[in-house]
Amino acid sequence: MSMSESSVPTRKPPGPTRVRRSALAAVAIVVGLAVSGCAMSRRDGDAVAREAAASEAEQLGDDLGYRNRIRDAEYIAATEIAEEVPAGTIVTRRQPLSWSGRTSGSEQATIDVRIVVEVAESGSVYSDRGNSAGQATRCYRYLLRLNAYATYDEIDCPAVADPPVPSAAPVPRLPEDGRKRLTAALRGATPDTLAERVRKAFPAEHITVDTVVHQGALVAAVGVPVERECLLMVRKPDGDIVSPGYDRIWLEPGETGCGTGLYVSPPR
Repeated sequence: MSMSESSVPTRKPPGPTRVRRSALAAVAIVVGLAVSGCAMSRRDGDAVAREAAASEAEQLGDDLGYRNRIRDAEYIAATEIAEEVPAGTIVTRRQPLSWSGRTSGSEQATIDVRIVVEVAESGSVYSDRGNSAGQATRCYRYLLRLNAYATYDEIDCPAVADPPVPSAAPVPRLPEDGRKRLTAALRGATPDTLAERVRKAFPAEHITVDTVVHQGALVAAVGVPVERECLLMVRKPDGDIVSPGYDRIWLEPGETGCGTGLYVSPPR
């Protein structure tokens, strides 16, 4: 053997310690992946549905909001609650179960609502773990008062398979041809027949009528106070019929209201 050959180092086979370390490293990687897989396991669909129902209950409370109109509980249930809301893999249904009272004076409207949520199965996508299919049913009682915000609490769900369907009675309004009616009444009226003619044109009990003769002008105001509706018209001495403007803030509760004073002695 030459000197050059003997100077070349020879590689020794790996010892048992090195092999063991490699094996442990491999096991650690496998365990890490397994732990990561557990952390990314799918969410329980029923739990997701329960959370969605609670969120919907809060949203409904916000939707019902501040009450500034007199309404029967059934009207509110029919017009503001019943609906189905699909949102991706989640479908939410609001079901009015019962109702009573109304928002008027010291009275309150009470509405029990069942919220049913169905969650479809979904796979994991990026940071979303996905979830199994699930369902939840939760019930809530909403209390509504005039000039106050709606409040609610969760209640036990009653055994009601097919809840009744609420219906909405028409809200009291001025007739669509109200301006035409009042114009005709003013045109044919005299100071002595003014009140009679205007009331005859608006016979409904929920409509208020106020008339006055002011400086030769015939003044009439007809309205539905609870709805802040008001039609104010004046027949001037020369026969012209006009609709004076006014600030609608004066129709709010506690203010002047719908009356001839909006023209004769307008608020300042």
